[in-house]
Amino acid sequence: MKALGIDFGTKRVGLAITDPDKVFAFPLKVMERTTRDAMFSELLEIIENEKVGDIVIGLPLSLDGEDTLTTRQVRNFAASLERRVDLPIHLVDERLSSIAAEDEMKEAGLWDRKRKKNLDSQAAKIILETWLARA
Repeated sequence: MKALGIDFGTKRVGLAITDPDKVFAFPLKVMERTTRDAMFSELLEIIENEKVGDIVIGLPLSLDGEDTLTTRQVRNFAASLERRVDLPIHLVDERLSSIAAEDEMKEAGLWDRKRKKNLDSQAAKIILETWLARA
């Protein structure tokens, strides 16, 4: 079964997916947030269609490792998702994942507009790779 990586944001949610053997991670898509119900409905559909066995969510701690308002929002999102699925949910420290994602995209030669559009799914890929390296 695959693992789904999530870079949760208040405007966009970046998604990444692994191969079935959980060796490689790939950017999947960026969901534009509209309503909470629409977001969860789309996520549940992706989880089912992609045959997801693990969910990995980036936890945005402050640089000194403390919780922030965004950290609490992500923990609330994870708890809400946990009530909707019967899958393991893993929280992974995502400090600096967006910066690393932007660096990777610059190296790949993506121009600014395309970088911004794909940044969240690339960050989700890095979050997933972090989890895979520890698994």
